[in-house]
Formats: sequence, structure tokens, C-alpha cells
Amino acid sequence: MDKIFSAYWFFDLESQLRNLGLDSDDKSFDEIKKNLAQPKKLNPDEFASAVIYVILASGFSQKTAKKIHSIIMEKMPKKPAIEDLLKIFNNKNKINAVYKIWQCRKDFCDGFYNCKCLYDKLNYLQKLPHIGKITANHLARNLGENVVKYDIWIQRLGVLYGGNSRIAQKIDNGNLDTDIKKCCDDMFEHLHQETNLPIGYIDVVLWKACQNKLISMDNNLCKSQSCMSNTLP
Repeated sequence: MDKIFSAYWFFDLESQLRNLGLDSDDKSFDEIKKNLAQPKKLNPDEFASAVIYVILASGFSQKTAKKIHSIIMEKMPKKPAIEDLLKIFNNKNKINAVYKIWQCRKDFCDGFYNCKCLYDKLNYLQKLPHIGKITANHLARNLGENVVKYDIWIQRLGVLYGGNSRIAQKIDNGNLDTDIKKCCDDMFEHLHQETNLPIGYIDVVLWKACQNKLISMDNNLCKSQSCMSNTLP
């Protein structure tokens, strides 16, 4: 287990992603790391763009989300009708949320930056259109908060780190179990101690490694090390 969740293991994954040109979420790895160290206060347009990206990215590949996001954001200043946006992305619930975010961007932006602590910020983001508990963490990280997105891949890794396959049945992308969260938090704290990197950055690297199958938990292999020994259902 130590060989898996070690500094060497993590930096090998990071290096592979960089070499493959996969070192990004909405921003590059280096931009994400810099923003976590020195968060930039966004203006309402920038804030809306960040929220809209997370809405579009949910359930879609990064490549697809970036393409659609770029097209939509180019049109938003021109005040397009909802029908025009639906021609670009035919998901009525998401497009309605995108439209409302843009219309109310100043109020939403001010509301976020008026929050005094991380707890309040996360609660506030969860109340935005089409933003849930897990996507709120994704959005918060993209806004410069040092948090992780407890998506299903991270939950699976957390259970693997915790070495307790009995709780794997609690893995749920829509409802984060407290035991699963503790496993994930323990994993991130361990990797933070190993690498001296912010947990928000560790999260995005692990997420990208899982997304691109550099880590495979289906056959219990890590392609960078081929050394995973625990199993998950």
C-alpha cells in the first residue's frame, strides 16, 4: 500500500499526465496550483464562466465540456435566447441553469465573496442552479478553495487507501457517506504530507489519472506502478 500512495507514485502519475498533454481541468495544472496558492478574485463574468463550466462538465468528458463551454461563453454577452443555446447543447435543465447564472452573475458573484468561511462558501455554491454537493466542491476548487471533489473515482481510491472493502457498497456519486469521506480525507492528508502539495491539486491529478485510466481499479492495476494489491467490488 505504501508503494501506491507514495510521493513517487503520485509524481509519476503527474508526470505521465503532463507528458500526454492531459495536465488540465478547466485550467492547466500549473494554473490550478497557482490559483490554490494565491486565489484570484473573479469579476462577475469570470465567476459565471467558472460556474457554467462546472455545470457543463458534469457527466461529460473534459474535451466535450471545454468545447461546448467555449461556444456558449462566446455567445452569452450577445444575450442569446434560450432556444439558441439549446441548439448548441440540447439539455434544457442545464441550459436553463446556464441562462440564470449569466443573468444573475453579479448577485451570485457578490454572494460568494461575501461568505466569510469555507463552510459558508460551499453551502452557498450548493444553492446555485444545477450545482450539487459534489459539484460545489469542484466549483470551489476551481475558484481557488483548497478542497477536493469527492466524485466516484476519488471515493473508490479512498476506500482502497482505507483498506476496508466492506464499505465499498456505500460508494455513491450523489450521496457522500461519512465513512467514505473519512477514507478520502485520510488519503489526501497522507498524500499532502508525502508531497507537500495542496489537497485540491492532489485531487485534480488523481481525478485525471483515473479518468484517463492511468489508475485502473477494475483490474486492480496502477499503470504507473502495476502494484495495487487491494481489491474493490
